[in-house]
Amino acid sequence: MLNEPLSAAAHVIQLALTPIFLLTAVGALLNVFATRLGRISDRIHALKKEDHPSRAEMNRLRLRSRTLDVAVTLAAAAGVMTCCSAITLFFGVLRASGHSGILFLFFGGGLVCAVGGLTCFVAEIIMAGRTLRDENDSD
Repeated sequence: MLNEPLSAAAHVIQLALTPIFLLTAVGALLNVFATRLGRISDRIHALKKEDHPSRAEMNRLRLRSRTLDVAVTLAAAAGVMTCCSAITLFFGVLRASGHSGILFLFFGGGLVCAVGGLTCFVAEIIMAGRTLRDENDSD
């Protein structure tokens, strides 16, 4: 008899922890995005020290920075929604209430935001690669 509530509690914890794996991935993505933003910032500061900084390169860096801003915002939203889905799972099971619509909204929204963040990241990587190819072609 005692084993049954313990088993049910363990199942609730398993369900609530499942979205946390997505949260871990989102955290890693945010770390990568922050590193890339730091590199862009360093390059902007280096360009500003030059006598005649390239206006085209500054514009590209600005676009890359904005793209990463969107990626960071979407990834952070994915993290928030993932946390909300874990909370909804946890409290929904504890209260024996049907919050499936809210859960779907939070977890599905978190996945959509994560995909959007990754899409922005890919766009920024493509812009960075294009800049490197253009620099290589001009040499």
